Amino acid sequence: MRPHGELRRLRVQIRNTGRQFSVRPAQSLLDAATGAGLNLPHSCKGGNCGSCMARLLHGSCHYPNGIPLGITSGQIAEGFVLMCQARAQSDLEVEIRTLAPAGELTVKGLPCRIERCVQRCHDVMSVHLRLPAAEEFSFQSGQYIDILLEGGRRRSFSIASPPQGSHLLELHVRHVPGGEFTDALFAHPDQQKLLSIEGPLGQFVYRESAAPMLLIGGGTGLAPLMSIIRHVIANGLKRTMTLYWGCRAEADLYAHEQIETLARDYGALRYIPVLSAGSANWAGERGMVHEAVLRGTADLAGHDIYTAGPPAMIAAIRAQFLSRGAAPERLYFDSFDYAPDSVERHRRMALSNSWSSAERD
Repeated sequence: MRPHGELRRLRVQIRNTGRQFSVRPAQSLLDAATGAGLNLPHSCKGGNCGSCMARLLHGSCHYPNGIPLGITSGQIAEGFVLMCQARAQSDLEVEIRTLAPAGELTVKGLPCRIERCVQRCHDVMSVHLRLPAAEEFSFQSGQYIDILLEGGRRRSFSIASPPQGSHLLELHVRHVPGGEFTDALFAHPDQQKLLSIEGPLGQFVYRESAAPMLLIGGGTGLAPLMSIIRHVIANGLKRTMTLYWGCRAEADLYAHEQIETLARDYGALRYIPVLSAGSANWAGERGMVHEAVLRGTADLAGHDIYTAGPPAMIAAIRAQFLSRGAAPERLYFDSFDYAPDSVERHRRMALSNSWSSAERD
């Protein structure tokens, strides 16, 4: 039997949209909003990137796991909260950042089936999900879905396929030892398992523009960028695109040949892989991927910049690109982090010395 406090639901009013939702005291504000069909601004969901920051106008919240990295004590004193980590202690009234057009899409829960899995490299698999033919599922390139697990847990994965033909979704899934979802998937990749998903989610979406595009990915942060690239190509949009993809070693470039083919077939796409620990035979770019972008781009002004990867990579890009002319309103990012309840999360983060380990387990 649940404690009495778990049965009590509190009300959260969003002043600048007129929407409201209910939340359990042990539930994050972001999870409760998502469950109510609201696609609020957010990215990593781990408390690191600050994308889900909102102003708390009335009521009180707390952080059961301590103050997250993505918010400062000064911001807390000014009345800001991180929706992905904050728990309500009373009814609340908040004010969020204005929603991007992606917020207009309906967030829905759907059943789906794993139609096929394709091993792309030693620890990455392409997973193709078949959605019900009778159900409409609309998303924008760059968004992601949540796979719902037992006990209310979720695993988030960006969609690598374009919105066209959206009844078959492609995900890029990295194996995380100890990961509840990925351990089972990699142990039995041939089973056509039934899953429940929720989406589309996220504000990281393609924006129409005539400006040249810089796309910067770390590890499986490639997935939403592939959705954007495929969308541009499929619709015959006249966009110049430069893709920088950062991985650790040659073996981690799981989509290398596929991207090279796209670049050959679509002349306006330039592809630059970057390795942080390439072998002696590697003749391409080396180091951190954002540093390769700065070396190869004298002036970032006038570019639309899409970047997807781990929080440290995103933080470095936000800190350094603005001084090189990048316009903050044209810098779009999707910050990947490990699931908060992943067994290996903190150990892997401590051991990782590369930004190529971006993922959503």
